[in-house]
Formats: sequence, structure tokens, C-alpha cells
Amino acid sequence: MSSTREAPCCELSASMEDYLKALVHLEAEGRAVTTGSIAHRVEVAPSSASAMLRRLRGAGLVEGSGGHEVVLTDHGRRHALRVVRRHRLVETFLAEILDVPWDEVHEEAERLEHALSPALEDRIATRLGEPSHDPHGDPIPPRDGEHDEAWPDPLDAAPTGGRFRVERVSDRDSDALRYLDELGVRPGVTVGVGERDPFGGPLWVEVAGRWCALGLPLARLVHGSVEHTEDAARVRRSR
Repeated sequence: MSSTREAPCCELSASMEDYLKALVHLEAEGRAVTTGSIAHRVEVAPSSASAMLRRLRGAGLVEGSGGHEVVLTDHGRRHALRVVRRHRLVETFLAEILDVPWDEVHEEAERLEHALSPALEDRIATRLGEPSHDPHGDPIPPRDGEHDEAWPDPLDAAPTGGRFRVERVSDRDSDALRYLDELGVRPGVTVGVGERDPFGGPLWVEVAGRWCALGLPLARLVHGSVEHTEDAARVRRSR
């Protein structure tokens, strides 16, 4: 992927930056990037999204990929990753320096990311020690070089009896983040994966020696990797 550090060739409004960032997120989640999905992501009417996409096409930031899908151009991706970088640096600064809870930093960063100058962005990154990930485990695009936005596997796909290392948690639901924090489910924590109750019931996970039930929508917000698999029968007995 292209470098994120390049002199901007055009000035973008906050709304344009929000749309470019939304395209990066939708691509990384493996979703079809259409006018409808973009409208849902930025919480506007489809007609408003269509009008903005015309502006972005006119600026050479997006293009069609056949059918109704939209893709970022190389030019658009460079701008988009700059916005993502600023957002995640601000989140990290708020959490690590100002002790803002991780369920609040996303909304604050949404307001601040558009006002951050390149010089202040660099100062924040230096002050934080050039972090690679934000408080939710989202990767921070580097000043220069390649960036991988792909998500690891979701917790609800982990095998019963496995040990699952949490690497990334979706930050779009502040109530869910608050609840997961109360349970101790955060990036860097390893949890045990228990049974799934039948008929759409919750997934049981072990956090710091305590079993708790996560509804599947909540479990799907937690992503990471399986460290190893234990005996499923032993897991059933222990719970």
C-alpha cells in the first residue's frame, strides 16, 4: 500500500475526510463498498452519500469498480490513511496521556482529527513513542511505508477449548466497550473459549479465571488469534 506521508495535493473538507475513512473501514471489514453501505456507515441518507461520492470522483479520490461498488484511488487512499492515522493517534494520546476511558476516545477523536496539523501530528506521535496500535488494537498507519488494515479472526469463530488472544476490539459501540472493559476483555488479554449455548445462546469465555457469557453480537466485536486448543470436555466440566 502507498505511503501515508506525502504532501497533500488538495484541501479536503471534514465531510470528505469522513467518507474516505469510511471506505477504508468498509474495505477492511470485507463489506461491499456501495453507496448504501457508505451512507449507513456515515449515517446519512443515500442521496447525500451519492452527492458526496460525485464530489470525491471529481477530485480523483474514488472511482467505480464495476456494478455499484466504489473503490479508493491511490490518491484517495493516501488521503484516507492520513485521516486514519490522525484519528488513532488522537485516541492513543487521549487514553495514555489524559486517561480518557477507551469507550470515550473514539467520539473525541472524531471531533479532533480534522483540526490536527501535520506538525502537531508528528509531535503527538513522538511524544507517544511512535505507537503501532491505538487503545482498541487498531493499527496506526505509519508516517511512511505499508499499512495493513485487515482484521484478525472474530472471537465467536474460535474453537471450543481454545485459548484466544485478544488483539483488536471494534470501537463503534461505546456501551459494548464499557462492558467488555468491566469484564477485562481488552487487547493483549488471553481468554479461554468455552461452549456456545444452543439456539443462538451466548458464548462462554474465561477471563482471569472467571467464566462469563458473551452474546454473539458482542463476541463478534472481539478479534484476535487462537494460541492453542485444549480438551473441550475439560472446558465443559470446569464451567
